[in-house]
Amino acid sequence: MTNLQKYKGELVSLIEKSKLLYYALIYELSESKPENRNKVKKLLEKDKLELISFSKEYEKWYTEALEVIKQILPSRYDDFRYLYRNEKRKVVNSLTYSIYDYMIGLNTQLAKPEYAFKKFEQQMKILEAAERQFQSSLFRIKQLLQADLFDSEIDTARELLRNGYVRASGAVAGVVLEKHLQQVCDSHSIVIKAKTPCISDYNDALKEAGVIEIPNWRSIQHLSDLRNLCDHKKQREPKTEEIEDLLNGVDKISKTVY
Repeated sequence: MTNLQKYKGELVSLIEKSKLLYYALIYELSESKPENRNKVKKLLEKDKLELISFSKEYEKWYTEALEVIKQILPSRYDDFRYLYRNEKRKVVNSLTYSIYDYMIGLNTQLAKPEYAFKKFEQQMKILEAAERQFQSSLFRIKQLLQADLFDSEIDTARELLRNGYVRASGAVAGVVLEKHLQQVCDSHSIVIKAKTPCISDYNDALKEAGVIEIPNWRSIQHLSDLRNLCDHKKQREPKTEEIEDLLNGVDKISKTVY
């Protein structure tokens, strides 16, 4: 399991648990309001869920959620932590009352347990924001990981060229270019009609969709021609300088066309 899958799974689990804690907190705060407790029970029954104890389950949820926030939405890390426990306050009132205060049973005229409810609601919103941030970042993260892989493959192609394996070097570079163009098409939801598409198919589709302009289209077509020199042995042998152009061109396209 990758770290991306791990964080995604943890987020889903934590958000589901936060909903149970939400109901649990309402239930605990409604000791003198049986009508509220009955509403909670009916909502849980409707979703086939069981009532849990906020006081018993919150600490574990908070510890796990805090770590996920730290990794995915670090800009809200301090906010999330202060909602749990505000160590810099000078007085305890409705604004500074924390969930920690609720957990230790603090209850005074200025510090009432129900003040914890808004704090937990805010923590839930931060966690939901982290999920949205995570989803919107998935494609960007995937691109970065793919770019690292392409860089590694281009380095391999350069090493092959340095050792005299001209045709093999060009073939590797061609694969990198084809994979990158496929990824760009996927990210723009461009459907390729060819059953076994090649660089030219992706290139033409991107031009027709307005993703790339004529100069880039021509450049990619030239790179495709150089790649074909390496893949089809019936043609003449590719020259070292041609494959150098291919490697440099693929490197540039992979970093500027997306």
